[in-house]
Amino acid sequence: MIKRTLYFGNPAYLSTTLEQMVIKVVETGETKTAPIEDIGVVILDNQQITITQALMAKLLNNNVALITCDNTHHPTGLLLNLDGNTLQSRIFGAQLDASEPLKKQLWQQTIMAKISNQAAVLGMQAGSDNLFKQPDKLLTNMAKEVKSGDTDNMEARAAGYYWKNLFPDFLNFSRDRYGEPPNNLLNYGYAIIRAVVARSLVGSGLLPTLGIHHTNQYNAYCLADDIMEPYRPYVDRVVCDIVGMNGQYLEMTPKMKEQLLKIPAMDVRIDDQRSPMMNAIQRTTASLAKCYEGKLRKILYPVIE
Repeated sequence: MIKRTLYFGNPAYLSTTLEQMVIKVVETGETKTAPIEDIGVVILDNQQITITQALMAKLLNNNVALITCDNTHHPTGLLLNLDGNTLQSRIFGAQLDASEPLKKQLWQQTIMAKISNQAAVLGMQAGSDNLFKQPDKLLTNMAKEVKSGDTDNMEARAAGYYWKNLFPDFLNFSRDRYGEPPNNLLNYGYAIIRAVVARSLVGSGLLPTLGIHHTNQYNAYCLADDIMEPYRPYVDRVVCDIVGMNGQYLEMTPKMKEQLLKIPAMDVRIDDQRSPMMNAIQRTTASLAKCYEGKLRKILYPVIE
């Protein structure tokens, strides 16, 4: 079942009764309900939203990722369940005991998958008259050259080429969290993916703080930042579509947010099967847990076609 992503951009009072989220729209007085068990992500994007403690507890108990936004409408906080899997203690132990060679191999797989998906996205952006678009050859070759632990930093080398060519209409575009548009759209899409990945890691019994590569002591979601890497190009592809429709007029609009909010439900190909991204991410994190436990040797990652 695909879990719903609920976005609140207007003043509202959110409460709960009988395992339902109760939504009261302040401006109209209208009241709606939504089953909590159907919800995967909640985004609070208005400074005049009130949410009860009882509702927050029920959402987290059902492994819902709760995102809060600041007054510039950018995600700034993430709440997750602390106890998302009955075998959490055992899986935590396997994660903590993971050897450096294993983590290096997992990171190699992650970067290979990321660069391969970047190659596919860049190929899609090449010339509208190309009816049979192929993945970018340079990036495809780079993906094959990634070593254990990415000791040659192929990720950064691929990124330099990728961002230079992904938005040709933007002179000298640079990927920068605080940079000019379309960085704002990329940031928003990545925040959604990050929340979905973090939610799924908890559901798989993993500790989101303990990464396989990212180790920032101030980052509570290092593992989420690791595992989301091959999923980032899906956001990039959606942003490319938005740029194609809007040119360089890219101040965030409700319609743009709507397109980005649909990303967790988009179809992706993983392990030769098609499924909604949110389900694919669950398969990815479950496979990671099995890698830590020695039951698998490879993380399942999606492939952009």
